[in-house]
Amino acid sequence: MEFSLHHAHPWDVTPKEAMAIQRDLAGHVQQTPLAGPVETIAGIDVSIRGNLAQTAIAVIRLSDLALIDQVIYRAAVPFPYVPGLLSFREMPVILPALEKLTVRPDVLMTDSQGLAHPRRFGLGCHLGVMLDWPTLGVAKSLYVGKHDELGIEKGHRADLIDKGEVVGVALRTRPNVKPVYVSVGHRITLDEAVALALRCAPKYKIPEPTRQAHVLSRYEE
Repeated sequence: MEFSLHHAHPWDVTPKEAMAIQRDLAGHVQQTPLAGPVETIAGIDVSIRGNLAQTAIAVIRLSDLALIDQVIYRAAVPFPYVPGLLSFREMPVILPALEKLTVRPDVLMTDSQGLAHPRRFGLGCHLGVMLDWPTLGVAKSLYVGKHDELGIEKGHRADLIDKGEVVGVALRTRPNVKPVYVSVGHRITLDEAVALALRCAPKYKIPEPTRQAHVLSRYEE
């Protein structure tokens, strides 16, 4: 499955150069409504083991949350761990994995932040802008911003505010369980991102696309 690259740039850069790239590309993020109905969502997760990165992609059919395609791709870790620069560590092993899909997903869901990032350009944004593809980030932990206390009911949400700006939503996907943090990646609205995350989480805290990708990313031959 071929994906066209937009706003290509080098990956072999210093952390300072990487931050400059993020600031430059952040202006290309589009918080716009989805262009059409969503039938498939690809969840993306990367696990790191020593010097090896393993990308897993699980494509879920939205109507019944069935797994309809999956990919595992392994490569050397391309970038050191630097807070805020996860995309430079994971994107070089995500892009080749996407090429191996046989089903073209309507939306990409990353196990990471999108706009809820110090430079408003987390992995969800970076992937979406580079592919010009609808993308959302669903993170398990809070990175930037604060939110009001959530009710214990499933579906309860609170805006995530950073420096006076709404950058995402804290979303309760299971009753009385810690929330996930949903943010726009590219070409989707925050409300649409929240609705998709909630629809994909009928049973577990983590939405099915990234939950199944996470399980797959731990696979060992």
